Parts: sequence; C-alpha cells; structure tokens
Amino acid sequence: MIRTIRTKFMIGFFIIFGVFFLILQQWVTVNIESGNRNTVNNQLQDLKNNSNSFIQQSFLTHHFTSDEIYFGQIAEETATELQHAASSRVAMYSLTGELLYAASDQAVFTTSGEDLRLARQGKTAYTLTRAKREASVLFAYPVVIRGTKVGIVRFAKDFTPLYEQSGYMQRTIFSIALAVFAAAFLFSYLLSRHITVPLSKLTKATTEVMNGNFHVRIAVKQKDEVGQLAANFSSMIKKLREQFAIIEKDRDRLEELIHHRKRFFDQVTHELKTPLTTIMGYAEIIRKNGVNDPALFQKGVNHIVDESKRLHAMVLELLEKSKPMEAHHTDITVDAAQILLDVCDTMAIKAQRYKKTIRCEAEKGLFVRGKSDRLRQLFINLLDNAIKYSYAHTEIIVIASVEDDRVRMIVSNQGETISADNLEKIFEPYYRAGHAYTESASVGLGLSICKGIVDEHRGRIWISSDNGHTNVDMDFPLAKA
Repeated sequence: MIRTIRTKFMIGFFIIFGVFFLILQQWVTVNIESGNRNTVNNQLQDLKNNSNSFIQQSFLTHHFTSDEIYFGQIAEETATELQHAASSRVAMYSLTGELLYAASDQAVFTTSGEDLRLARQGKTAYTLTRAKREASVLFAYPVVIRGTKVGIVRFAKDFTPLYEQSGYMQRTIFSIALAVFAAAFLFSYLLSRHITVPLSKLTKATTEVMNGNFHVRIAVKQKDEVGQLAANFSSMIKKLREQFAIIEKDRDRLEELIHHRKRFFDQVTHELKTPLTTIMGYAEIIRKNGVNDPALFQKGVNHIVDESKRLHAMVLELLEKSKPMEAHHTDITVDAAQILLDVCDTMAIKAQRYKKTIRCEAEKGLFVRGKSDRLRQLFINLLDNAIKYSYAHTEIIVIASVEDDRVRMIVSNQGETISADNLEKIFEPYYRAGHAYTESASVGLGLSICKGIVDEHRGRIWISSDNGHTNVDMDFPLAKA
C-alpha cells in the first residue's frame, strides 16, 4: 500500500506534537508541584516560627517547675490566641499524642496521622490531603523550652486557593498549547494540501504521458516552486508533443521517400533495360543486313544514337545525384547573365519544336561565385522543365536583375497550376508531381539537382504557382567582376 505524502506529513505531525504534549505536561506538572511544595513549606515554616515565638514568650513570663504541666495549663489560651494570629485552626497535644485542646473543629484533629507520629519523635512534619478541589495540610511540630520538649502544636491549614490557582495556571497553559496545536495542525493540513494536490495532479499527468497521452493538461495556478514545476512539466509535454509530431511527419515522409525510391529503381531498371535492348537489337540487325539496305542502316543508326543519348542522360542524372556536396564548392567568379543568355539561345530550338518561345531579359554584369558548367546545367534543367510543362503557343519569360546586392533570376511559364501539396515536396529526390505533361523518361531528379546547385552557390530557390502561371525564383550573392 502506497502512503501519500499528505498521510506521512500528518502522521509525522501527530507524532511530533504528541511527544511535545507529553513532555510539556510532565514539565508543567513537575514545576507546578515543586512550586506548590515550596510555597507550602515556606508558609508552614513561617507559621512555626511565629507560633513558636509566641509560646516562648508565654513561658518566659511564667516560672513553673514542670514546663510540660504548664504547657497543658496554657494549651487552651495559647491555641485560641494562635488561631486568631495565624488564621488557622490550632490544636495542642501532649508529648504522648493526647489531645489537650482544639480551638475549633475537633473532628479534624485526631490522635493519628503521620505528622503527629513524627512530631512525637521530635520532628517537624506535615500531611497534605487533597480531595476533589480542596487541599488541606495537618502540620505538627514539638515545642521545645530550654532544650526540653514540653508538647506538640498542630495546625490545620487550608491551601485550596493555592492549588486552585496552580490548577488554573496548568489548565491555561494546556489550553494555549492546544490552541497552538490546533492552529499548527490547520496550517500544516493546508500547507500539505497546497503541496500534495498539485503533486497528485502531476503524478496523474506523468502516468498519462507514460501511457502515451501527450495531450494531458495540468491545471495548477500556484506562484511557487510547485507551480513552476507544473509549468515546466506542461512545457516539456508540449515540446515532446511537437517533437513526436515532427518525428511522425518525418517517418511518413521517409516511408513515402522509400516508396518513391523503390518505384524509381523499378522504373530505372526497366528504362535502362529498354534502350539497351533497342541498341542491341538494331546493332544486330545492322550487322546482318545493314550494309545491303541503306534505309535500314540509317534508321538503325538513328535509333541507336537516340537511345544512347537517352541512356547517357539517365546515367548522368544518377551520377550527379550521387556526388558529395563537397565536390561542388568553388570560388571562381562567373558571368551568370552571359551563361543564361547562351542557354536561352540554345534551348530556343527545342522550344520551337514544342511550339513555344523563350524571351530572355538579363542585365549585364551579373557576377556570382561558382562554376559555369554547374550554372549552365541549372539553367538548362529549369528551361527544360518550363518547355515540357507549359502550354503550346505560349511564351517562356526569363528575367535576371540585381536586387539588394543579390542576383535574382525568374523563369516563368504558363501551364497547369501546381498544387500546394506538390510544391512542398517538389524539390525532394525522385518526386514527380504527377503533372499531365510529364515525360515518360523523367524520374524526378531534375529539380532536386537544381536545388543542390543553388545551395552550392549559397543561393535560394522557390517555386510559386497560381492561376495557370508557374514562377521559379532564384537569387545568389552578387560578386565583384
């Protein structure tokens, strides 16, 4: 069975205060009893001194041969006067313990009692009797005249007020201690609840998180360490939730990438096999009959050349993608505008075959640091895409200029709008947007290669597509000539 912190706290509190109460009770009782005994002793000592002086004076004014007989004769008179002087009941006894005279309430003054027995032995003693709320003392001592014991004086004194006062003091102390205990207990309970309730919520929350629930909320509004702990825990859960979302998204993208790669390798295997089969077939035909049939020879050579070019392009794309990034770093300054103009002129012939035109507007002096062949490959890929995916009888516009110390280039064409989902993944390797005008030989490496070339030159590239217009924007740091 698991004990909660609150239970342990309250058990510890009761143990501590229980021990404290026992110690306090013992200490108060011992000290009050000791004080009462000292008070009784002092008062009885004063009573003895005063009464003894009075009796001594009586004996000094009278001369008898037997002081013991004289003590018996003055017992009544002496007891009466002592009772008025001491405000206590007085009785006179012989040395044998016989009652000679009791000033009042003879029932109190019996011939027995420990104090009287000790007085007969020549000692001073008293007996304290407590009944309910009353406290009384029987005090006896022997009277000595000129070194000889002549009798015993016994007092009955009421000490009820003294013990009532000490009892009241004791009850007051315990009442105050009980009030302090109750206040401390209430404070301890509230404090333990203030601490344990948020901890209980945190415990439940951690259990939920352990079971995979990252959407748990902790309603703790305290402005202390516990509240800060709850706030930090909530922030941790939020970050964990975000991280898991990213991991799940990356997992889905990785699975999708694996699927695309598998599809790519299946397609590449087929596409590599097809041109090789064609090349081998026409080569075999030419070897057998090509010399005697010029038309067949020309047709076979054309097919072999076309398939070889197609195969060569596919191999170049694969090799390009497999190059390490470090192989592309360069510090050479090249004229990007001139390279762009040359590529536009070269690609204009292909655009005409597709019934499209290219218009290029490039400022002079657009220098960037990089490799001319890599930039040429970049521009060829982008213009090739623009030609393949634009509508017939449309114009492809290429613009290059300087903006904020950066060389900006835009390739714009009119064609089918690319969806937002496809735009997010369009630079991923082997990804094809499923465009209606996609050529069968495309394996989805072109834009990925373009992105790699732009990154090599510390540039940026992004694509936007809306209302039948697709724009490829690039910018590079402007370099000095």
